[in-house]
Amino acid sequence: MSVYLLLFLEFFKMGALTFGGGYAMIPFIEETVLSHGWLTTRELVDFIAVSESTPGAFAVNMSTYVGSEVGGLFGSVCATVGLVLPPFILILIIAKCYEKFKQSLIVRGVMLGLKSTVVGLIGATVIKVGYDIFFPFGFDIEVIPYELSSGNFWFIIVVFAVMLFLLLYKKLNPILVIVLSAGAGIAAGYTGLISL
Repeated sequence: MSVYLLLFLEFFKMGALTFGGGYAMIPFIEETVLSHGWLTTRELVDFIAVSESTPGAFAVNMSTYVGSEVGGLFGSVCATVGLVLPPFILILIIAKCYEKFKQSLIVRGVMLGLKSTVVGLIGATVIKVGYDIFFPFGFDIEVIPYELSSGNFWFIIVVFAVMLFLLLYKKLNPILVIVLSAGAGIAAGYTGLISL
């Protein structure tokens, strides 16, 4: 089997069988790329960080990168198309059916349940990421006083509050907020306010 077909099939399987978004795909991607020897664990971890900080969907970024590493430009196309094709087909089918049945009590109930679940998933992500950033060592009594006194901790709190204010009350463009946050971090690192 050619490497291009293998890339397409492996990522098609991921796109068809993994639910819960890009981050839910990480274990599946890890198992696949390591079992085929496409990447080392270190390369995979490095690119997870890159995928999180670049525009676009995390899983699509990962599939494009793995495909590129394994099969060049055509490999990246095969892996990316393989990943996005199953959800694309499924969404087309759902959209077609939804128009016919959107007034159904069952469909309206499903949509209400899905909306609630999405809010819960986003809330859980905010709590998890916030916990990892603000309490990287957990709630250990001996560690928290040091963290509270460090410049990095207070810098994160201040930048978070300012950016939240700009987003909610000044309706600043999110891209501008990201650029301002990055600039503040770079400036604080150069002035010695925080340790990068």
